[in-house]
Amino acid sequence: MSLIKSISGIRGTIGGKVNDNLTPLDVVKFASAFGTWLQNKNNKKDLTLVIGRDARISGEMVSSLVTATLQGLGINVVDLGLSTTPTVEIMVPELKADGGIILTASHNPKQWNALKLLNEKGEFISGENGAEVLALADNEDFNYAEVDDLGKYEVRNDAFDIHIQQILDLPTVDVEAIRKKKFKVVLDAVNSTGGIAIPMLLDKLGCETIKLYCEPNGQFPHNPEPLKEHLGDICELVKKEKADFGIVVDPDVDRLALIDEKGEMFGEEYTLVAVADYLLKNKNGVAVSNLSSSRALRDIAQDHHSEYFASAVGEVNVVTLMKEKNAVIGGEGNGGIIYPELHYGRDSLVGVALFLTHLAKENKTVSEMRAGYPSYFMGKKKIELTPEINVDDLLTKMEKEYQNEEVSTVDGVKIDFENNWVHLRKSNTEPIIRIYTEAKSQEEADKLGDDIIAKIKSLI
Repeated sequence: MSLIKSISGIRGTIGGKVNDNLTPLDVVKFASAFGTWLQNKNNKKDLTLVIGRDARISGEMVSSLVTATLQGLGINVVDLGLSTTPTVEIMVPELKADGGIILTASHNPKQWNALKLLNEKGEFISGENGAEVLALADNEDFNYAEVDDLGKYEVRNDAFDIHIQQILDLPTVDVEAIRKKKFKVVLDAVNSTGGIAIPMLLDKLGCETIKLYCEPNGQFPHNPEPLKEHLGDICELVKKEKADFGIVVDPDVDRLALIDEKGEMFGEEYTLVAVADYLLKNKNGVAVSNLSSSRALRDIAQDHHSEYFASAVGEVNVVTLMKEKNAVIGGEGNGGIIYPELHYGRDSLVGVALFLTHLAKENKTVSEMRAGYPSYFMGKKKIELTPEINVDDLLTKMEKEYQNEEVSTVDGVKIDFENNWVHLRKSNTEPIIRIYTEAKSQEEADKLGDDIIAKIKSLI
């Protein structure tokens, strides 16, 4: 069963049976539920929604289904066509629309697609709102428009231009400093829409772009999650081209990974660290990431006499805490940069522009910049439990075991030791505890994970 309904949207594999996979009927039902929820919330019929899609093969079909369904409800649709998640997020308030739908399964393989739901601010709807949409979908309580009241349809081709111009207009993006450097950059856009948007941005910034997998045909040439084991080709090409660095984005362009001039991974966790280093150097403030992100961000914030706070895992939670703390910068350790001056959403394009400004001003190579940051290594393990074991009780016992350390229970149990940390989260779908660790070496991170597993077993 590959249909996953969650508070943030619906995703699944294309084809198969209704309610088991993301079939046309499931797409129509869920689009109907979201449209109906928006009509109920706004108490009006004349609504406008912005939609956009990544380049995956099923995108056009899913987009047609969503568009026709919304029009059938009497909702006007502004279609951005091939787009990115952050571009759709920016265009919702730009067009004073009532919400948006992004058609992307993010870093999932090509057989997947998804509907991600945005409110009128161009931000992901809250968990509470998502639950209401799911309930409407389950009840199929929809009331479609009569023939004279069908929604209108409009295509916009200027969304990338608007998004990029807003980035270039940011006071923190030094366009002239970047242009002077004439950076040579290799881009791997995994044959999705980053292959359109990122070269447009780099061109405006006076960079030379070497394109790798930039044809937006949805045929992902490798696993689209931007992790080291999938990125051998770009690492080789950066060295061969003697480029200044490499850029990797996922299919919907909300995650940004960097490759240094030696063809080595900069580290997904360190995209946010580098951008925060630049911003907090110029303006003291608050940085926010989630509990499973690197401690390096906290260290950098402290170096710049700034504060750091950690939220529960999930973009909505990061954004909520950023607003609460009035953060200057935030994001997730998976290369997701959230810069509130532009909008509250993970955005690889603004990440690239801020990183390039930092690089231009520092007068260092990318590897020299990375060497200047605290070095941490992460481990990820899990422990499988029998279904009758109460995971919540077990986590409470772990909290008590380590009560003399710095412990957070915002999301599972996170224990901060002096030189490392461990974060325990229960799975919502199976009887396992996920164990994330970070330390000054890979061996230490892995050993900490093993020690914690032993401790958990001793408490069962």
